[in-house]
Amino acid sequence: MEELQISEIEATFTTLVKQWREETFGISSTNQMSMHPAYQQIIGMGKPVIPLLLRELENKSGHWFWALKSISREDPVPQEYRGKVKEMTKAWLEWGKQRGYRW
Repeated sequence: MEELQISEIEATFTTLVKQWREETFGISSTNQMSMHPAYQQIIGMGKPVIPLLLRELENKSGHWFWALKSISREDPVPQEYRGKVKEMTKAWLEWGKQRGYRW
């Protein structure tokens, strides 16, 4: 049963990510991208999608910092790394590992 739930969550997540990428292609505004309905639905899925977001971040990058921050209510990115995608990604991936997430 739990296996089914995980695959359903992953399938929904994958569909929403695909929709979000297609519909925000060419948009440079982080606010606009983060307010997209698919992105908001991903946030609404809650903690079960954290490992999926970390995997997306590691494999494809993307603008998942806002979603991770919203869901986890944490922000592991030091002030000096703000706006530096590579360093922000590294901070989030490290945060995930420290909390035992696997992706």
